[in-house]
Amino acid sequence: MGFLSEHRAQRRDEKQLGLGVWRRAHDRFRRGLDRFHQVLEQIQDADLQAAAVPAANELADLLPRVRALCTAAQTMAPTNDQDIPGSEGGWLNDLHRELSRAGNDMAQAAEALALARFRTPGIDPEMARAQRLECRAAAHRGRRRAHRARRGAGAGARGGLRRTAAAPSPKASCPVAFL
Repeated sequence: MGFLSEHRAQRRDEKQLGLGVWRRAHDRFRRGLDRFHQVLEQIQDADLQAAAVPAANELADLLPRVRALCTAAQTMAPTNDQDIPGSEGGWLNDLHRELSRAGNDMAQAAEALALARFRTPGIDPEMARAQRLECRAAAHRGRRRAHRARRGAGAGARGGLRRTAAAPSPKASCPVAFL
């Protein structure tokens, strides 16, 4: 997008959404959606991508609805600061809370998709989690053994264990890559 078109879009957003809480709620949702699509473009696993594309399309369809809500809220209760305008019954607070949650949920969806990229293709997610936990436990046991071996080797004549061979690397026996 060129400089002038970016400038026009920014001015349009300022006119429709203001600079306050409604603009922030809209922008938070849009940034989360952009991040979700950026992560989706980086996915190499065809199965994961095929599963995520319909969800991405549904999420993209929500952006005009969020924008319409934020524009309507700015029209009814304009704000250019960080305070939520007062309303009878607090419905504007409720609206802002739900818009904020939607933005946070969008960011969490992008994070979950980013983490899903690291799953092992063809393995059930619960099985992959169990394997990762086992690998971490093996790594911890290996570090403990190595620490005891170093401590025992320094004992010498005091009767400590002498281990000269290094503990086997837990990474070598793990089928799942370490995160």
